[in-house]
Formats: sequence, C-alpha cells, structure tokens
Amino acid sequence: MLKSLHIRNYILIDSLDIDFPGGLIIITGQTGAGKSVLLGALSLLFGAKADASMISAGADSCVVEAEFESDDPLIRELLEEEDAEADGNSLLIRRVINSSGRSRSFVNDCPVQVGMLQKLSLHLVDIHSQHKSLLLADKSFQLSVLDAYSGNSAKLEECRQTWRALQSATAALASLREKLTRLDADRDYNQALFRQLEDAKLVPGELEALEEEHESLAHAEHIAEGLAAAIGALSPEEETPVSAALKTAARQLERIGEYVPQAAGLASRAEAARIEIDDILAEVEDISTRMNLSPERLESVEDRMSLLYSLLKKHSCRTVEELVEVRDKLEAKLYDSTSVKDEIEELGKKAVELEKTYDTLAGEMSEARHKAAANLGKSICDSLRFLELEQASFEVSVEAAPASATGRDMVVFLFSAAGGEGKDLSKVASGGEISRIMLSLKALMARYVGMPTMIFDEIDTGVSGSVADKMGQMICEMGRNMQVFSITHLPQVAAKGDAHYVVTKEMTDGRAVSGIAKIEGEARIREIARLLSGASITAAALENARVLLEEGR
Repeated sequence: MLKSLHIRNYILIDSLDIDFPGGLIIITGQTGAGKSVLLGALSLLFGAKADASMISAGADSCVVEAEFESDDPLIRELLEEEDAEADGNSLLIRRVINSSGRSRSFVNDCPVQVGMLQKLSLHLVDIHSQHKSLLLADKSFQLSVLDAYSGNSAKLEECRQTWRALQSATAALASLREKLTRLDADRDYNQALFRQLEDAKLVPGELEALEEEHESLAHAEHIAEGLAAAIGALSPEEETPVSAALKTAARQLERIGEYVPQAAGLASRAEAARIEIDDILAEVEDISTRMNLSPERLESVEDRMSLLYSLLKKHSCRTVEELVEVRDKLEAKLYDSTSVKDEIEELGKKAVELEKTYDTLAGEMSEARHKAAANLGKSICDSLRFLELEQASFEVSVEAAPASATGRDMVVFLFSAAGGEGKDLSKVASGGEISRIMLSLKALMARYVGMPTMIFDEIDTGVSGSVADKMGQMICEMGRNMQVFSITHLPQVAAKGDAHYVVTKEMTDGRAVSGIAKIEGEARIREIARLLSGASITAAALENARVLLEEGR
C-alpha cells in the first residue's frame, strides 16, 4: 500500500508531505484544483516520461517520492536483479527531474533505470484514469481480464517466453538456411579457387627467395666469369698459387726469426693470411659448384614467379603469407556448409520442441478461457444489475485467432443494455454504462490479481443518484481488502471513504499553488455538502451530508 507521498516543485505543487492509511481513501476538490497533477506525480514514480516543464516556476528541479509497504516476493526478486537493497517490507521510490529535463530514479536510495520503476508499478498500484475506460475496446485488455479471472497468469508468462524463444529459433533457422543456400551457390567457385591455391603448394617467404635466385640467374654469365677469375687468381694453373707462395714465405721468415725477432711475427701473419686465402678459395669454389646457372633453371624460376604473381593479383594480396590466409579461409568456407547443416538440424529439433510446448500451453490456456468465459460474463452481469442495469447482458466470447505470444485466442466483450443479443461493447455502450462495466471488471480483477493499491480517477463519470451510491458501495467493498483511492465528484461515493482528502488551489505570489489535506468532522461534512449543492452550501445540503456520512459508516 501507499504509505506516504512527498512532492517538491512539481507543476502547481511547491511542497507536499502527506501520509495515507489503508482502506478506501476519498479525494475531492474543485475542478482544476490539481487532482490530475497529483496523479501525474504518482505516474512519474512509475516511469512516465519526464521533462523540464514539470518543474515549478523559479525552481531548479523537482522531486517526487513515495513510500510503499509490500510483502510481494516478486518485488524482492526485482530488487535483487537491479542490485537494489531491500528494507524489510518498506519500499522508497524517488524520481528527481533537473532543469535540462533529465531525470534520475532511486529505489531505497539505490539508483535504478526508469524501466525498473515500470516493472515495480505492475506489483504496487493500478491507476485507472478516465481515459483508461477506452481500454474496454482493446482486445488485449479484454484477453488479460479473462486470463486473470481464469488463472492463466503463470501459463501466459510461460507462453510468452516460449513464443519469444520460438520466434527467435525460427528467425535463426531462416538465416542459417539462407546462409547455406549462399554457400551451396558459391561452393563450386570457392572449390576452384581453393584447389588452385592448394595445388600451388604455397610456402611463406618463397617469393623473396625466388626473386633473389632470379637475380642471380639473370646474370649467370657475368657471375660465372667472376667466379672463374677469382679461382684463377687465387690458384693459377701455370703459376704458383697464392697459398703456396705464402706458405713458402712463412717458412723462410720463421728460419731467420732466431736472428731477427721481427721476422717471427711476420711469419705468423703470413701463415694466417695463407689460411684465410685457402678459406676464401674454398668458399668461392663451393659457390661455383652450388650455383645452377642453367637456362632451364632460369625458366623454371620465372614460371614459378609468374604463377605466384598471378595469384597475388587475382586475390589482391601483397605476400604469399596473405595468399595462405586466403587459402585457409576458402577451406573453412568449404567445410562451413557442413557445420551449418549440423546447426540447422540441431536448431530444427529445438524449434520442434518449442512448438510442441507452445501448442500445449496455448491449448491449456484456451481450455481454461472457454471454461471461465461464461462465469466471467455472469459475474459482470450480476454487478451490472446491482448497478441498476437490470436488463443488461454481458458475454465473453472466445474466438480463434492467429498464433501469438498470448496463444491462439482472441476475446470479444459482447454487451446489450436492454438484453437480447449482445454486440461489441465498444460500439454500443454509453459513457455511464462504460463506467459501470469498468468498475465491475476492476472489482472482479482486484480479487484475482492481488494488487495492493488501486486508484480510481472519476470512474463514476456519467452516473448519479442511486447508481452512484451503489458504485460507492462497490468501491467501499474493495477497500475492505485493499487500499483504494477514489477521486470523485459524487457525494454518494465520497461519503463511503475511511479517509477523506481535499485538493485545493490558492494564489501565492501571483501564481496558483495546489495542495492536499486530510479533512474530518465538520470540514468533511461541509465538503460533502459542497458536492451536493455546489458553491452555495445550504442547511439542507449540510443535513443531507450528515445522513450520507452516517449511512456510509
């Protein structure tokens, strides 16, 4: 239930701090006093859109805060999901709007998203404003009424989840089948590309090595001449080889080293030079032996380079390494169709199971709806006759509909004020009849939904006299089991409440300011009298007010 409400700088309300009891709470006031402003402030707490125009003139921000008491375990689960702390059965909700129009939301002083407020509202308050009577024409609302009455709520949520999962699986299957079609269409082309790259036996770094070898082969004659000349110079056929000459020189220098110390060092240097010359000669001869400078090898290298260059160009690559990546990706695509087929098979099985589950849930809900429809219609008829629509007929028709998140049914409310065959309620019911039907539905749903607080904003519009008195009795009966707020202009309803609050509007510093205060005793009698007679309160109105209040106790 709503325990208290605190408002700062919201439209016409500068400051408001008020506590509320349980039971039936009546709110009255002159037209335009600010009753709708009060409802707007409460709507903010439940996720309504916020903007800077809601801030009172001259203020920088506005704050709306309310304390609720609830032992609903679902609320505790919601708090845990948002990492908001629970405080026993107490729930403090606050919304702050700054001058830029941005807002911040808090639950038990923990910041939360606006969506969290909307979720909480489903378990805390049902606000029935005047325009909500239009819901009677909404097929979704009509179905929700029957589901609440038939006890389908748990199955309905399971059905919604199953439907979402089924739709997701169906969409994924369509996407996978489209992908498989594309893969199959490209398979031959990709196979040819892959085979060409696979046959090329690509080796990372190969092109650089081939380019280096090609450079050598292209200058084969010059290289051969150079190597031969080097070998001839180091080891001439008709003259003493350089190595032999150095060996002789080293031996002679070594002999005189005993007499000329410097010669010994020169002998060592000559020997080192001989060893170096022998090593150079060996490497030059090795190069000459290993070099394949034949025209056939040049042609082979050029053919291989031509193949690699054409593949690089074809696949827009710069290196053989990139070609290897292309080859591997093509290979993955060729095998991807197999994995896609496996995915399709698995997802297909899941979709079949989901469809079976959905069919079962939809069937069970449909059966429950058909069983409950007649009883719901009879209950509403009984309420309408109590509200002096003695000849009224009200039927709940369950008809087949395309599959959706709510099953395979649609509901149509059929109504006739004069009995006989009912027609679509939205096309035949008057304003007063709509008010009585909606109250009957709300009273019935309150018993099945378990909402702790209900707010009626002039649900009695379009009725008067004894009908108004009976509507007051119904609302009062609801207040015995839950907290009910009734914003009304009818004295017959206002006299039924356990507590009575009046919304006022006064001029302060040249601007209108709204407020709300609890009234009791003589003040309440005068307010009921005002509702009876208008601005001029007569003695008869006061006496009538006392009688109404006495009867309402």
